[in-house]
Amino acid sequence: MSGILWLASYPKSGNTWLRVFLATLILDEPDPLPLQRINEVCSSEPNEVWFKPLATKPVSELSDKKIAALRVKAQERAAGVNRNIIPMKTHSLLGKDHGYPTISVKATVGVIYIVRDPRDVAVSVADHYGLTLDQAIEMMADKAARGRGMPGNTVHELMGGWSDHVRSWTRWKHTPLLLLRYEDMLADTLGQLGMVAKKLGITQDEARIRRAVAFSSFKTLQAQEQESGFVEKSLHSQRFFRSGRAGGWRDKLTPAQAAAIEVFHAEQMRRFGYLPPVATAGPAGKPSAAKVP
Repeated sequence: MSGILWLASYPKSGNTWLRVFLATLILDEPDPLPLQRINEVCSSEPNEVWFKPLATKPVSELSDKKIAALRVKAQERAAGVNRNIIPMKTHSLLGKDHGYPTISVKATVGVIYIVRDPRDVAVSVADHYGLTLDQAIEMMADKAARGRGMPGNTVHELMGGWSDHVRSWTRWKHTPLLLLRYEDMLADTLGQLGMVAKKLGITQDEARIRRAVAFSSFKTLQAQEQESGFVEKSLHSQRFFRSGRAGGWRDKLTPAQAAAIEVFHAEQMRRFGYLPPVATAGPAGKPSAAKVP
């Protein structure tokens, strides 16, 4: 069986952590895997390497529209030239870019989607992209938001707004979908990542899973980045592995900024437990909780 297993998320939601864990688990080496080797197992969809065989000139010279037209073809070629399932990271919205699909259903064998509290995402996004918090909040509400490509390395990605991104992927019906909450991954790392390892059929070996969890811990990743750097670190940020905790937004966002996020993304935040359910009138006029489907 071959095809792409998507590791999908809005930026700064734990995608790289999952990639490191899977790469470490699959290669099963006696020491933590150097960050430069992640792509040996868990590649990145916007990497120019997938587009080069289809381009008639340097990928960095192609327009966004041309990249959009080639994206699905590049994914299907990647799936076709590999005999095994390829775990592949993407921050793309599941939709259309310049009228072209962002994700090939034909090349897909499954999806792991990570969702994170958008208030924490906003803080990390601001740091990563060199934005103010207000600008990050605005970007996360922008249906046309894009991640710029890095010439010679990656092409652009259409991310859309946070709610659009979450909604698009979590309603995927074509192949199996495994949903993870970043906060659950933090609270029960062994349980959550062990569940991923077992569901994917990689291993049932508890010792091997524990070792991969330890080797992909935030403390380990921070130390590796400090020692040897990380190619995916933004030029705007001092480090890629910045904080790695939940609820840090309470120390960073003003009440007005938090409220803006909560109002704009209320529906999806309630779906995943980041806001309490809407209270509706129950029997005899008593309030009761109603969940958003």
